[in-house]
Parts: sequence; structure tokens; C-alpha cells
Amino acid sequence: MSIDLDQPVPAFTAQATSGLTVDSQQLQGQQYVLYFYPKDNTPGCTTEGQDFRARHEAFAAANTLVFGVSRDSLRTHENFRSKQEFPFELISDADDTLCRLFDVIKMKQMYGKEYEGIERSTFLVDAEGVLRAEWRKVKVKGHVDEVLEAARQLAS
Repeated sequence: MSIDLDQPVPAFTAQATSGLTVDSQQLQGQQYVLYFYPKDNTPGCTTEGQDFRARHEAFAAANTLVFGVSRDSLRTHENFRSKQEFPFELISDADDTLCRLFDVIKMKQMYGKEYEGIERSTFLVDAEGVLRAEWRKVKVKGHVDEVLEAARQLAS
């Protein structure tokens, strides 16, 4: 099962940094971004997080929360978040619930071995809980600016 554009996001709860439980029902009335990334403390994922950090106030001005999502543990997330001074929470999706819901688990290859991993992807959900934009196979450079522009348009 995956979510289609312009369809409501099914209800979910997930554990995040700062002891937060992210509950999609409680996010009603607020836009939010879920950006899925492969692994904490890797170059591309660090750069992407830093780009979201640099635009954090602009997302807040567009009434948009930002959440990073990967399969890493909460402990790893807390360390990554602290080290990078991210002003947003990171969701631990160790059981792949959100990854499967948003269909971001793909077959990948590293050193000639195939494995299932997260395909860098970003989703923008409106204040009513409807998926309004998605970016798949994301290239980090310039990506956050595109997401911010979409969030601003949705908020206006």
C-alpha cells in the first residue's frame, strides 16, 4: 500500500527524538514535510539535513513542520541531531512502517551486493492531512529550496 498524491495520508504514529511521539492526527491544522534519507552521519544525508536546518525559519514562516525519517535508532538520531544542531525532530522508522507507507524502500546495490534501502524522498502534507507534493530519487543540491517553495505556495 502506498499513498497517492491528493489523497489523505493514513493515520500513523512514530517515535522521534526529544521523546516525541509524532501522531498524524495531532498534526491536523499544520503542514508538514517528511523527508526520508538513508542513514545518519553520511555525507549526503548530513548535507540534506543542514539544508533543512538553514531554511528552518522559512519553513516555520510557511506554517510547515519538518521531520527527517530513517531506519536508524533513536539513540543514533539523537547524536546526529545534536551534532548537527538540527532544530527539527528525526523519526526512527526501525520497523519500516512509514517507509512502506510512503513506498520509499527500494532495491539498491553497494559493492556488488543487493539490499533493501531507503530511496531519498520527500513528501509535503497539507493542513488537512492530504499529500500535496512528493519528490522521489532526490538529488540533494537545491532540493530543500524546491520543497520550501512548494510549502510556501500551499500555505498561501
